[in-house]
Amino acid sequence: MNRWLEITRPFTLFPPLLGMVSGALSAWGSGRSRLEPTDAVMSVVLGAVMAALLNAASNVLNQICDLRIDRINRPDRVLPSGRMTIRSAQFLTLGLYAASLALAAAIQPAGSPELLVIVLLTAFLTWAYSAPPLRWRRIWWAAPLVIAIPRGGLLKVAGWATLAPVFSDSEPWCLAGIFFLFVLGVASIKDFADVEGDRADGVLSLPLRWGAERAARMIAPFYVLPWLLGFLMVVGPADSDPILSIPRAAGAWLFAGLAVLGAFAATNLVRRARELHERGPGAAAWRHLYWLMMVAQVGIAVLYFLRS
Repeated sequence: MNRWLEITRPFTLFPPLLGMVSGALSAWGSGRSRLEPTDAVMSVVLGAVMAALLNAASNVLNQICDLRIDRINRPDRVLPSGRMTIRSAQFLTLGLYAASLALAAAIQPAGSPELLVIVLLTAFLTWAYSAPPLRWRRIWWAAPLVIAIPRGGLLKVAGWATLAPVFSDSEPWCLAGIFFLFVLGVASIKDFADVEGDRADGVLSLPLRWGAERAARMIAPFYVLPWLLGFLMVVGPADSDPILSIPRAAGAWLFAGLAVLGAFAATNLVRRARELHERGPGAAAWRHLYWLMMVAQVGIAVLYFLRS
């Protein structure tokens, strides 16, 4: 059981779970949900479990497809160390994907399978990122895009869809755009520590294409720009309603604070660009972006929920 848990990479399961809950609380706070509180809680819980299972499936699939790379970059992982067979990992992947799709199909607050459509698209993108014949992970500009769509944009919309319709409402998509932009820029940070294995496997990642220092400078603005976009969505013209249904002043302070935190992280990233290929600094940079994203998820959810 420890091996099965380890291969899902538990630390990475919390952000999508939190993103689902944050999106759901945003829908509730905006007044879009028509579910009774008990039904709403059940829908959110199922959605959070679904997101964690889907992310776990993606993680296992990625390790199956990246086995050659992990033998160089991370030989202590479950598969390259021989502590689990490929066949067992494949069965686990299929089971996790099936469970997440079943849960998504069961959540229909709008009376239509909107969440299932989003999850199906997400599952396809996670497959296209890692698995042949597409394996968009090999392309330096496609890889962050394929990561950002499901883990940045669609995640927030999926959380909203646990409580309210999304295909007829622009607000969840505007909110998702902030996180899409953030993940689009910072997703390539993980590639700095993987350059040796990526080069051997023919993967042309951002740092391999442009070099560590230039790649870090390309990533740095995305630590700040998404939060400035959120600031504009909240503040907007004084004589009109903001795009996001959160208190104007509190939202402005939140996004301004996130921009400041992002600026510090970006400065550190550029300053230590040459060290990011090392396991310690690279892992630290990856954790920093996760923490920044989770702070944003919690902050936005709290403001929406307080508005309700």
